[in-house]
Amino acid sequence: MKLEKVMTKLKHHTPKILGSERFSKYAVMLPLLRKEDGIHVLFEVRSLELRRQPGEICFPGGRIESQDLDEKDAAIRETVEELGINKEDISGVYPLDYMISPFGMILFPYVGYINRPDAIRPNSGEVGEIFTVPLTFFIENSHEIYRVHYKAEPEEGFPYDLIPGGENYKWQAKGMEEYFYRYRGRVIWGLTARVLAHFIEIIR
Repeated sequence: MKLEKVMTKLKHHTPKILGSERFSKYAVMLPLLRKEDGIHVLFEVRSLELRRQPGEICFPGGRIESQDLDEKDAAIRETVEELGINKEDISGVYPLDYMISPFGMILFPYVGYINRPDAIRPNSGEVGEIFTVPLTFFIENSHEIYRVHYKAEPEEGFPYDLIPGGENYKWQAKGMEEYFYRYRGRVIWGLTARVLAHFIEIIR
């Protein structure tokens, strides 16, 4: 291959996260609404009928579909579908930092304001219940952090003879921090808590 062709290929390449085309991509909305005592954050409790994470606390959201214009459009669509509101009932939608999980998923979180909380009619097929927490609670109370460790276990037939040290190779220890918030008997954790903590860090 000629050098000119190599350089042309590089010139027209747009960098992205390596391997991201194989990642599952999801978008979520951190919904804010106003109540008598101030701004609240809305949460969903996933229906017990769902296969994935039944009964867990989360934000509205889901997989980005081909018909979505972009990640923001997906977050709004999912929020409309799950809360039973109209697109016009959501305003002030802004992005937070996207997150890459160690399990091949990219999460695109957004914050949005629900203009008409009284219009919310949760989709019972996906949402068991909804509840809100005053924003001041998260500003005044820090999250807990616990670490999960992962052990490297190469598959059967792994070519140890091709790497320095062979079977004695020192695999780098991997781990992930899990965030937790506790509020009146409810536990908000995982990616939902991480998105929430990031949001609180921004507004502080």
